[in-house]
Amino acid sequence: MATDNVNMKIFVPPIKCQGIKTRLARWIKDHAELNGQGRWLEPFTGSGVVGFNVRPHRALFCDSNPHIINFYNAIKEGHITESTARTFLEKEGALLSQKGEAHFYEVRRRFNKNGDPFDFLFLSRASFNGVLRFNKKGHYNVPFGHKKERFSRAYITKITNQIKYAARAIRQHDWTFVCADFRAIIPQATKLDFLYCDPPYIGRHTDYFNAWSEREEQELFNLLALTPAKFILSTWHSNKYRRNEALDRYAHKFNVFTKKHFYHVGASEDHRNAMLEAIVLNYTPTRHRGKTRKGKG
Repeated sequence: MATDNVNMKIFVPPIKCQGIKTRLARWIKDHAELNGQGRWLEPFTGSGVVGFNVRPHRALFCDSNPHIINFYNAIKEGHITESTARTFLEKEGALLSQKGEAHFYEVRRRFNKNGDPFDFLFLSRASFNGVLRFNKKGHYNVPFGHKKERFSRAYITKITNQIKYAARAIRQHDWTFVCADFRAIIPQATKLDFLYCDPPYIGRHTDYFNAWSEREEQELFNLLALTPAKFILSTWHSNKYRRNEALDRYAHKFNVFTKKHFYHVGASEDHRNAMLEAIVLNYTPTRHRGKTRKGKG
Protein backbone atom coordinates (compact mmCIF):
# COMPACT_ATOMS: atom_id res chain seq x y z
CA MET A 1 0.00 0.00 0.00
CA ALA A 2 1.46 3.35 -0.98
CA THR A 3 2.35 5.95 1.61
CA ASP A 4 2.49 9.74 1.46
CA ASN A 5 5.29 9.91 4.00
CA VAL A 6 8.33 10.23 1.74
CA ASN A 7 10.55 10.68 4.78
CA MET A 8 9.43 7.39 6.31
CA LYS A 9 12.30 5.60 7.97
CA ILE A 10 13.42 2.47 6.14
CA PHE A 11 14.27 -0.34 8.53
CA VAL A 12 17.32 -2.35 7.56
CA PRO A 13 17.15 -6.13 8.15
CA PRO A 14 19.85 -7.99 10.11
CA ILE A 15 21.05 -10.03 7.09
CA LYS A 16 23.29 -8.40 4.50
CA CYS A 17 23.52 -9.59 0.90
CA GLN A 18 24.37 -8.25 -2.52
CA GLY A 19 21.53 -6.52 -4.31
CA ILE A 20 19.82 -5.51 -1.05
CA LYS A 21 17.01 -3.05 -1.78
CA THR A 22 17.39 -0.79 1.27
CA ARG A 23 17.64 2.39 -0.79
CA LEU A 24 14.94 1.25 -3.21
CA ALA A 25 12.41 -0.08 -0.68
CA ARG A 26 10.44 3.17 -0.44
CA TRP A 27 10.26 3.49 -4.24
CA ILE A 28 9.06 -0.10 -4.60
CA LYS A 29 6.57 0.32 -1.77
CA ASP A 30 5.12 3.40 -3.43
CA HIS A 31 4.25 1.29 -6.48
CA ALA A 32 2.76 -1.65 -4.55
CA GLU A 33 -1.03 -1.70 -4.35
CA LEU A 34 -2.26 -4.25 -1.83
CA ASN A 35 -5.99 -4.66 -1.34
CA GLY A 36 -5.72 -5.71 2.31
CA GLN A 37 -7.56 -9.00 1.73
CA GLY A 38 -4.93 -11.34 0.32
CA ARG A 39 -1.35 -12.26 1.15
CA TRP A 40 1.95 -10.71 0.25
CA LEU A 41 3.85 -13.50 -1.55
CA GLU A 42 7.61 -13.09 -1.87
CA PRO A 43 9.32 -16.02 -3.66
CA PHE A 44 12.83 -14.49 -3.41
CA THR A 45 13.01 -13.10 0.12
CA GLY A 46 16.75 -12.46 0.33
CA SER A 47 17.35 -9.94 3.11
CA GLY A 48 13.59 -9.33 3.40
CA VAL A 49 13.99 -5.55 3.32
CA VAL A 50 11.08 -4.78 0.98
CA GLY A 51 8.47 -6.98 2.63
CA PHE A 52 9.58 -5.98 6.11
CA ASN A 53 9.02 -2.33 5.21
CA VAL A 54 5.74 -2.87 3.40
CA ARG A 55 4.58 -4.64 6.58
CA PRO A 56 1.63 -6.59 5.09
CA HIS A 57 -0.77 -8.16 7.58
CA ARG A 58 -0.41 -11.60 5.98
CA ALA A 59 2.67 -12.77 4.12
CA LEU A 60 4.43 -15.84 2.80
CA PHE A 61 8.19 -15.23 2.61
CA CYS A 62 10.04 -17.86 0.59
CA ASP A 63 13.56 -18.44 -0.62
CA SER A 64 15.48 -21.34 -2.13
CA ASN A 65 18.30 -20.58 0.33
CA PRO A 66 17.42 -22.56 3.48
CA HIS A 67 19.77 -20.50 5.66
CA ILE A 68 17.78 -17.30 5.14
CA ILE A 69 14.55 -19.09 6.02
CA ASN A 70 16.13 -20.83 9.03
CA PHE A 71 17.42 -17.48 10.27
CA TYR A 72 14.04 -15.76 10.18
CA ASN A 73 12.28 -18.79 11.62
CA ALA A 74 14.82 -18.73 14.46
CA ILE A 75 13.73 -15.15 15.15
CA LYS A 76 10.05 -16.09 14.86
CA GLU A 77 10.50 -18.97 17.31
CA GLY A 78 12.39 -16.80 19.81
CA HIS A 79 15.69 -18.66 19.41
CA ILE A 80 17.45 -15.59 18.05
CA THR A 81 16.59 -12.50 20.08
CA GLU A 82 18.17 -9.14 20.74
CA SER A 83 19.74 -10.62 23.88
CA THR A 84 20.95 -13.96 22.52
CA ALA A 85 22.39 -12.29 19.41
CA ARG A 86 24.28 -9.76 21.52
CA THR A 87 25.81 -12.48 23.69
CA PHE A 88 26.83 -14.50 20.64
CA LEU A 89 28.29 -11.58 18.68
CA GLU A 90 30.21 -10.26 21.68
CA LYS A 91 31.80 -13.68 22.18
CA GLU A 92 32.57 -14.35 18.51
CA GLY A 93 33.62 -10.76 17.92
CA ALA A 94 36.17 -10.97 20.71
CA LEU A 95 37.57 -14.18 19.22
CA LEU A 96 37.73 -12.54 15.80
CA SER A 97 39.63 -9.63 17.31
CA GLN A 98 42.13 -12.03 18.91
CA LYS A 99 42.58 -14.56 16.12
CA GLY A 100 41.66 -12.60 12.99
CA GLU A 101 40.93 -14.50 9.82
CA ALA A 102 41.71 -17.87 11.45
CA HIS A 103 38.58 -17.49 13.56
CA PHE A 104 36.50 -16.34 10.60
CA TYR A 105 37.39 -19.50 8.68
CA GLU A 106 36.75 -21.60 11.77
CA VAL A 107 33.21 -20.20 11.95
CA ARG A 108 32.77 -20.68 8.22
CA ARG A 109 33.76 -24.36 8.48
CA ARG A 110 31.44 -24.77 11.46
CA PHE A 111 28.55 -23.17 9.58
CA ASN A 112 29.07 -25.30 6.47
CA LYS A 113 28.92 -28.37 8.70
CA ASN A 114 26.02 -27.45 11.00
CA GLY A 115 24.19 -24.53 9.36
CA ASP A 116 23.64 -22.68 12.63
CA PRO A 117 21.67 -19.41 12.07
CA PHE A 118 23.86 -17.55 14.59
CA ASP A 119 26.93 -18.42 12.51
CA PHE A 120 25.03 -17.31 9.41
CA LEU A 121 24.48 -13.91 11.01
CA PHE A 122 28.17 -13.64 11.94
CA LEU A 123 29.37 -14.56 8.45
CA SER A 124 26.97 -12.19 6.70
CA ARG A 125 28.52 -9.36 8.72
CA ALA A 126 32.19 -10.38 8.68
CA SER A 127 32.60 -11.50 5.07
CA PHE A 128 34.22 -9.59 2.24
CA ASN A 129 32.02 -6.72 1.02
CA GLY A 130 28.91 -8.17 2.66
CA VAL A 131 28.50 -10.74 -0.11
CA LEU A 132 26.19 -13.73 0.36
CA ARG A 133 27.50 -16.54 -1.86
CA PHE A 134 27.50 -20.33 -1.93
CA ASN A 135 29.28 -22.86 -4.12
CA LYS A 136 27.68 -25.71 -6.04
CA LYS A 137 27.78 -27.92 -2.93
CA GLY A 138 25.77 -25.34 -1.02
CA HIS A 139 28.77 -24.25 1.06
CA TYR A 140 29.28 -20.64 2.03
CA ASN A 141 32.50 -19.58 0.33
CA VAL A 142 32.93 -15.83 0.78
CA PRO A 143 36.40 -14.88 2.13
CA PHE A 144 37.17 -12.86 5.25
CA GLY A 145 36.45 -9.12 5.12
CA HIS A 146 39.83 -8.18 6.69
CA LYS A 147 38.31 -6.31 9.66
CA LYS A 148 39.37 -7.96 12.93
CA GLU A 149 37.63 -5.29 15.00
CA ARG A 150 34.41 -5.62 13.02
CA PHE A 151 32.15 -6.28 15.99
CA SER A 152 32.46 -3.12 18.02
CA ARG A 153 29.91 -2.44 20.74
CA ALA A 154 28.13 0.10 18.52
CA TYR A 155 28.03 -2.30 15.56
CA ILE A 156 26.61 -5.11 17.68
CA THR A 157 23.95 -2.75 19.01
CA LYS A 158 23.06 -1.80 15.45
CA ILE A 159 22.60 -5.47 14.51
CA THR A 160 20.61 -6.36 17.64
CA ASN A 161 18.31 -3.37 17.06
CA GLN A 162 17.64 -4.72 13.58
CA ILE A 163 16.82 -8.13 15.07
CA LYS A 164 14.53 -6.43 17.61
CA TYR A 165 12.65 -4.70 14.79
CA ALA A 166 12.38 -7.89 12.74
CA ALA A 167 11.10 -9.83 15.77
CA ARG A 168 8.48 -7.18 16.52
CA ALA A 169 7.28 -7.12 12.91
CA ILE A 170 7.04 -10.93 12.76
CA ARG A 171 5.21 -11.04 16.09
CA GLN A 172 2.66 -8.40 15.09
CA HIS A 173 1.75 -9.98 11.77
CA ASP A 174 0.76 -13.30 10.25
CA TRP A 175 4.02 -14.09 8.49
CA THR A 176 5.26 -17.50 7.38
CA PHE A 177 8.79 -18.33 6.21
CA VAL A 178 9.25 -21.31 3.90
CA CYS A 179 12.17 -22.71 1.92
CA ALA A 180 10.73 -23.26 -1.55
CA ASP A 181 11.38 -22.74 -5.24
CA PHE A 182 9.62 -19.87 -7.00
CA ARG A 183 7.94 -22.36 -9.33
CA ALA A 184 6.04 -23.80 -6.38
CA ILE A 185 5.03 -20.42 -4.92
CA ILE A 186 3.89 -18.21 -7.79
CA PRO A 187 1.11 -20.60 -8.97
CA GLN A 188 -0.41 -20.35 -5.46
CA ALA A 189 -1.22 -16.66 -5.91
CA THR A 190 -4.85 -15.63 -6.24
CA LYS A 191 -6.34 -12.37 -7.52
CA LEU A 192 -6.47 -11.13 -3.93
CA ASP A 193 -2.75 -11.67 -3.37
CA PHE A 194 0.21 -9.48 -4.25
CA LEU A 195 3.48 -10.91 -5.60
CA TYR A 196 6.82 -9.24 -5.11
CA CYS A 197 9.69 -10.94 -6.97
CA ASP A 198 13.34 -10.00 -6.54
CA PRO A 199 15.20 -12.86 -8.25
CA PRO A 200 18.97 -13.04 -8.74
CA TYR A 201 19.79 -10.61 -11.51
CA ILE A 202 20.46 -12.47 -14.71
CA GLY A 203 24.06 -11.97 -15.81
CA ARG A 204 25.02 -10.63 -12.39
CA HIS A 205 24.02 -12.63 -9.27
CA THR A 206 24.89 -16.05 -10.66
CA ASP A 207 26.17 -17.64 -7.47
CA TYR A 208 23.76 -16.33 -4.83
CA PHE A 209 22.65 -19.87 -3.89
CA ASN A 210 21.32 -21.63 -6.96
CA ALA A 211 22.42 -20.76 -10.48
CA TRP A 212 20.16 -18.30 -12.30
CA SER A 213 20.13 -18.59 -16.05
CA GLU A 214 18.10 -17.58 -19.09
CA ARG A 215 15.89 -20.63 -18.52
CA GLU A 216 14.92 -19.54 -15.00
CA GLU A 217 14.35 -15.98 -16.18
CA GLN A 218 12.00 -17.15 -18.92
CA GLU A 219 10.16 -19.51 -16.57
CA LEU A 220 9.67 -16.69 -14.09
CA PHE A 221 8.18 -14.36 -16.69
CA ASN A 222 5.97 -17.16 -18.03
CA LEU A 223 4.55 -17.75 -14.55
CA LEU A 224 4.03 -14.04 -13.95
CA ALA A 225 2.23 -13.69 -17.28
CA LEU A 226 -0.32 -16.25 -16.06
CA THR A 227 -0.85 -15.10 -12.49
CA PRO A 228 -4.18 -13.49 -11.53
CA ALA A 229 -2.39 -11.52 -8.81
CA LYS A 230 -0.85 -8.10 -9.16
CA PHE A 231 2.93 -8.26 -9.13
CA ILE A 232 6.11 -6.23 -8.99
CA LEU A 233 9.31 -7.74 -10.34
CA SER A 234 12.63 -6.09 -9.44
CA THR A 235 15.46 -6.38 -11.92
CA TRP A 236 18.21 -4.34 -13.52
CA HIS A 237 17.71 -2.27 -16.63
CA SER A 238 21.16 -1.12 -17.67
CA ASN A 239 24.47 0.39 -16.63
CA LYS A 240 27.16 2.23 -18.57
CA TYR A 241 28.53 -1.06 -19.89
CA ARG A 242 25.50 -3.02 -21.00
CA ARG A 243 21.73 -3.45 -21.00
CA ASN A 244 19.54 -6.22 -19.59
CA GLU A 245 18.48 -7.91 -22.82
CA ALA A 246 16.15 -10.29 -20.97
CA LEU A 247 14.05 -7.30 -19.96
CA ASP A 248 13.53 -6.43 -23.63
CA ARG A 249 12.63 -10.04 -24.45
CA TYR A 250 10.17 -10.77 -21.66
CA ALA A 251 8.81 -7.54 -20.16
CA HIS A 252 7.38 -5.79 -23.21
CA LYS A 253 3.80 -6.73 -22.23
CA PHE A 254 4.08 -5.03 -18.86
CA ASN A 255 4.72 -1.59 -17.41
CA VAL A 256 8.36 -0.84 -16.62
CA PHE A 257 9.58 1.94 -14.32
CA THR A 258 13.22 2.82 -13.79
CA LYS A 259 15.33 4.60 -11.19
CA LYS A 260 19.04 5.29 -10.98
CA HIS A 261 20.73 3.51 -8.10
CA PHE A 262 24.23 2.83 -6.81
CA TYR A 263 25.17 -0.42 -5.10
CA HIS A 264 27.70 -0.35 -2.28
CA VAL A 265 27.76 -4.13 -1.81
CA GLY A 266 29.40 -6.36 -4.36
CA ALA A 267 32.22 -8.75 -5.02
CA SER A 268 33.96 -6.76 -7.71
CA GLU A 269 34.34 -3.18 -8.81
CA ASP A 270 32.30 -3.58 -11.96
CA HIS A 271 29.34 -4.70 -9.83
CA ARG A 272 29.46 -1.44 -7.87
CA ASN A 273 28.77 1.08 -10.62
CA ALA A 274 25.70 3.23 -11.02
CA MET A 275 22.80 1.09 -12.16
CA LEU A 276 19.46 1.88 -13.73
CA GLU A 277 17.08 -0.29 -11.71
CA ALA A 278 13.77 -1.46 -13.10
CA ILE A 279 10.50 -2.66 -11.65
CA VAL A 280 8.07 -4.53 -13.86
CA LEU A 281 4.33 -4.35 -13.10
CA ASN A 282 1.28 -6.03 -14.60
CA TYR A 283 -0.92 -3.07 -13.68
CA THR A 284 -0.87 0.71 -13.91
CA PRO A 285 -0.19 2.15 -10.45
CA THR A 286 -2.18 5.10 -9.19
CA ARG A 287 1.09 6.91 -8.51
CA HIS A 288 4.67 6.32 -9.45
CA ARG A 289 8.13 7.71 -8.92
CA GLY A 290 11.02 7.36 -11.31
CA LYS A 291 12.41 9.33 -14.19
CA THR A 292 11.41 6.88 -16.89
CA ARG A 293 8.18 5.12 -17.59
CA LYS A 294 7.55 2.69 -20.41
CA GLY A 295 3.94 1.67 -21.01
CA LYS A 296 2.67 -1.62 -22.31
CA GLY A 297 4.07 -2.70 -25.63
